[in-house]
Amino acid sequence: MRPFSFYNPTRLYFGAGQLNQLSAEAAKRGKNVLLVYGGGSIKRNGLYDQVIEKLNEAGSTITELAGVEPNPRITTVHRGQQLCKEHNIDWVLAVGGGSTIDCAKAIVAAAKFDGDFWDVIINKATVQDALPLGTVLTLAATGSEMNTNSVISNAETLEKHGWGSPFVSPAFSILDPAFTASAPKDHTVYGMVDMMAHVFEQYFHHDAATPVQDGFSESIMRAVIEVAPKLVDDLTNLQYRETILYSGTMALNGVLSMGIVGDWANHDMEHAVSAVYDIPHGGGLAILFPNWMKYVLDDNVARFKQFAVNVFGVSDDGRSDREMALEGIEKLRAFWNSIGAPSRLADYGIDDSRLEEMAEKVTGSGTRGNFRKLTKEDVIAIYRMSL
Repeated sequence: MRPFSFYNPTRLYFGAGQLNQLSAEAAKRGKNVLLVYGGGSIKRNGLYDQVIEKLNEAGSTITELAGVEPNPRITTVHRGQQLCKEHNIDWVLAVGGGSTIDCAKAIVAAAKFDGDFWDVIINKATVQDALPLGTVLTLAATGSEMNTNSVISNAETLEKHGWGSPFVSPAFSILDPAFTASAPKDHTVYGMVDMMAHVFEQYFHHDAATPVQDGFSESIMRAVIEVAPKLVDDLTNLQYRETILYSGTMALNGVLSMGIVGDWANHDMEHAVSAVYDIPHGGGLAILFPNWMKYVLDDNVARFKQFAVNVFGVSDDGRSDREMALEGIEKLRAFWNSIGAPSRLADYGIDDSRLEEMAEKVTGSGTRGNFRKLTKEDVIAIYRMSL
């Protein structure tokens, strides 16, 4: 295990009725609030009206930014940046899933930034300050409600990049499983794939003496595997929603990465695919991750055997470690297929015509990943396996 420092400032309100905390939190943050949300589902399911009621109780003056995209765009961030400056916004409330929260994180930082915020996304500038951010989560997936991370796309340049700053950690996040119950099956499935992928990115490492971190990761993976098939058959079941909601938050709030260095190449590879083809992030991860696992398996067969045995219950029955590890990977593919996730880029109509372009976005002139440092040629090979 490596030395580490851990700090997470987000206050988490989890469970039924926790929206009642919003009025008190709003009163602490200032009068002028920018309410950020997506395509309107919160109006159809009644959550919008509940949020407005709580903000009114706090005496808030509300400015709205609607229409955040599933892969949030820098143009929307710029709109939010302008609204913050025009309306003297004191704080931002994001109501929605990870995309909405990611966009809001960029907005709270952009509100304190002079210039094109895309410079921050591509590491040409750094965040020095941000407005306070609160969130009300409506989809279990990204963990953005309790971390410093955000992903923003640029439709003009066909780029999609992750970035982060301690200044954009939510001050508070409200998670009520009931607010996720109206999420459709496909979004629910993509969210569960995404949270498992977050665990994988931290679980597949080469650091020694990490039994506690491994146990945390394996318990989250087993919980999702157990509950996911039940949830896709009973989408309004709040007990199932609760388990998945908590799993998504714990998968990426920093707890699993203490003392290790994760990989993250799969997220970079998927970002390149969805930057070019605008596909769902969870769908892209479902396609790529098992193929990456097969490609890098021989770098640490023991780690993949541990995954197979401890997560999918593969029997240690005298076969080679490699055979057992491969069975674990196949069981992952079969599990994701069973809940409705895609398995091939062709499922989105993607062929081999732009593989090199996407791989160039992933590696540039260098490499990506830590479990194995992938070259451009490695990335192309994984894309080809995924066709």
